[in-house]
Amino acid sequence: MGIRDRLRFLPSLLCLPVAALLLIAPPAFDGDLPEASGVPLVHVLYWEGAIGPITAEYLGDELVHAADSRCDLVVLVLDTPGGLDNSMRVMIQDILASPVPVAVYVAPGGARAASAGAFLMAASHVAAMAPATNIGAAHPVNMGGKLDETMSAKVTNDAAAYIGGLAESRGRNVEWYRAAVRQSVSAPADSALAVGVIDCLAEDLDALLEACDGRLVAISGEDDPVAVRSAGAIQIERRPSWRQDFLRRITDPNVAYIFLMLGIYGLFFELSRPGAILPGVVGAISLLLAMLAFQSLPVNYVGVLLILVGMVLLLLEIKIVSYGSLALGGVVALLLGSLLLFDRAVPAVALSLKVVLPVVLVSAAFFLLLVGLGLKAQARRKVTGVDALIGEIGEIVRLPADADEAYEATVAVFGELWQCRSEELLRRGQRVVVTACDGRMVTVAQQSGSGEHSGG
Repeated sequence: MGIRDRLRFLPSLLCLPVAALLLIAPPAFDGDLPEASGVPLVHVLYWEGAIGPITAEYLGDELVHAADSRCDLVVLVLDTPGGLDNSMRVMIQDILASPVPVAVYVAPGGARAASAGAFLMAASHVAAMAPATNIGAAHPVNMGGKLDETMSAKVTNDAAAYIGGLAESRGRNVEWYRAAVRQSVSAPADSALAVGVIDCLAEDLDALLEACDGRLVAISGEDDPVAVRSAGAIQIERRPSWRQDFLRRITDPNVAYIFLMLGIYGLFFELSRPGAILPGVVGAISLLLAMLAFQSLPVNYVGVLLILVGMVLLLLEIKIVSYGSLALGGVVALLLGSLLLFDRAVPAVALSLKVVLPVVLVSAAFFLLLVGLGLKAQARRKVTGVDALIGEIGEIVRLPADADEAYEATVAVFGELWQCRSEELLRRGQRVVVTACDGRMVTVAQQSGSGEHSGG
C-alpha cells in the first residue's frame, strides 16, 4: 500500500476518537464531601439555553446522584427561553419523584424562565429568582407547523391544566400560571414574588440557601412535609459534563445551520471529485450533527427544502449557462430557506442575520466564481487537438507536381505537414493562416499580417 493510499484512511482514523469522545462522558466532578455529618450538603446545577433531551438527561442523572449522596438540596440555576415539551415533562417527573428537594433558581440578572422554564418553576419544591430576571410566556408552540383552532385549544387547555396542577401542589398562584399559558403573560422577579408566583427573591446562592433553610416542602414518599436544611451548607457545583455541554452547544440554531451548510458543501465536493474522502467525511459528520440538533429545534422542513433547491439551482448554473437566472433563483431560495428554517414564533430559535447573510453571500459568490471561471475557460482558444490549429500560421512547403501555383498544397504548421486547400492560388513559401480543419485536410487563407507562430 502506497503512502497516498495510507493517507486516504487518515480522516476516518481521526473520526474514531471524536466518536468515542461523543459516546463516552466522563463523570462529573464530585467535589469534597463534608467530614462532619451535621453540615448540610447542596448540589448546584447550571443550565443555560433551550431545554431538550440533554437537559432532561443532565437533571435526571444529577437527581439520582444527589439521592445516592444523601444531599440535602439540589439547586438548578436556570436561564432558558423554553424548549421541548417531552423533555420538560420528563424533568418535571424527575423533580416530583425526587427524594431530595429541588430549588429552581432563575439567575443571574437578565436570565429568564420562559415557556418550559415556567413549568419547571411551578413544579420545583422552591421557586426563586434573582433581581432583574423574568418568568412567563408559557403558551405552547407546535414545532411541526400551525395547528387548527380545535387542536390548538386542546393543547393550550392541556398545558394550562398541567401547569395549574403543578402550581396548586406547591401552593403558588394557580391563576397566574394558567394565564402564562393562555395569554403568555410574563412578570419580573419582584412582581412574581408579590403575586405568589415564586417563593423567594435572592441576590445570590448564599442568600438563596438562607431563604430555603427551614422551609417545609412536600417530598415524594414522605407523608409529612420535610424541612429543608441549607443554611451554611457546603456547595458542590455539578455542571454538565463536556459531552452534555457540547451537545447543548450544537443545538444552537446558528450552529445547527452552519453544520447543515457544511454537510451540503462537503457532499458536493465529494461527489464532484470522488476519492477526495476528506470532504465526504466532514460533510457526513456535519449532516449527522445537524440532524441531531434538528431533533431539539422547531424545524420548518419547507425551509430545508428551499435550501436544498437553492443549492441545486446554483449547481445547475455551473452546468447550464442561464446568464445568471439560475444563480439568482438559487440565491433567493437559499435566503428564504435560511429565514424559514426555524419557527420564529418559538423564542430564541430564530437564525441571526449575522450568520445567514454571510453564508448566503459566500455561497453565491463561490458558485458565481465557478460559473465565471467556466465561461472564461469556454471562451479561451483551444490549445490541444486539431481544433488548436485554427488561427495558427503555416508555410506552404510543397505543391502538387511541382506546379508554381495551386489550390491544394502541403502546409507546415507546428512542425507537422498537413494537406491544405484554399479558395485562392497558393505558392511555395507563402505564409497562410488556418481557418478550418476537416480530418487531415485544413483550409487556409492568405495571411493578412504577421503571426506569432511559424510553421517553418
